[in-house]
Amino acid sequence: MNHDNPSEDSPRTAQDWDERYGTASLWSGDPNQSLVAVAAELAPGTVLDVGCGEGADAVWLAEHGWTVAAMDVSRVAVERGRARAEAAGVPVTWLVEGFGERPRGPFDLVSAQYPAIPRHDGTRVEEDFAAAVAPGGRLLFVHHEMDEVPHAAAAQDYVMPQHMVDHLLAAGWEIERDEVRERHVTHGAGSGHARDRVVLARRP
Repeated sequence: MNHDNPSEDSPRTAQDWDERYGTASLWSGDPNQSLVAVAAELAPGTVLDVGCGEGADAVWLAEHGWTVAAMDVSRVAVERGRARAEAAGVPVTWLVEGFGERPRGPFDLVSAQYPAIPRHDGTRVEEDFAAAVAPGGRLLFVHHEMDEVPHAAAAQDYVMPQHMVDHLLAAGWEIERDEVRERHVTHGAGSGHARDRVVLARRP
């Protein structure tokens, strides 16, 4: 998605997201800074890009030796990502679907950059994220700091970094990073946000 902060006004359906993407690029076109910083320190393997949006992260990963599967509910976004990958000459498996619609993986890395995934009863979404990671693999989950998110109470209806930390710690995962990072994005939706919470967890 590289989706903007979730709020009570966030799109909910694939059609909503297709309409949000409209006829012009929505995001900056650059790979997310936290992903680049983390992935540059890892040996390339298989990766699932959750909510891939227009494909900047997926293409960057493929260019740096990763075997990439990229998913988004928006067909418009995925087609833009596919065109970007073809122009760059890199292979990416594109999936038009929402996370958790069917089992996927396991992957060496699961990357979720600003996902807009509603929570359900219990911890089903958190469990789906955990199940998508291979033993010894990692989950990278990034979102805007909550004090920068409008309608923060409504945003808690979505899966946020603290939900993942609580679940993964209880499951015995190692939290390798849980930090707030500054971000510098000057254009595209979400460019007004200056700080992200970055969680990197390793599955036992």
